[in-house]
Amino acid sequence: MTEHPYVYIVLIALVTYALRVLPLTLIRKPISSPFIRSFLYYVPYVTLAVMVFPAILTATGSVYAGAAAMAVAIALALTGKGLVTVAACACVAAFLVGMIG
Repeated sequence: MTEHPYVYIVLIALVTYALRVLPLTLIRKPISSPFIRSFLYYVPYVTLAVMVFPAILTATGSVYAGAAAMAVAIALALTGKGLVTVAACACVAAFLVGMIG
């Protein structure tokens, strides 16, 4: 391709637009399949997880500290703790594992 960044920006814009418009134009009736409906329901969550997961493990510079923070965050989130509590405890866990290792 060319070295002009505008070409890439336009290409990304076209792909993004196509991904949003094509389903609206191709699918005219409501989706009745329970499998496809559940699949489409979870797509945003899976996309977010795929983008965040590598960042969690590499943000601290130590994979072990990132994994410990993630484990603490998941455990506290599953028990119903609030966002501030989960984030603070995950930070503390990452700090402590980072100090040990």
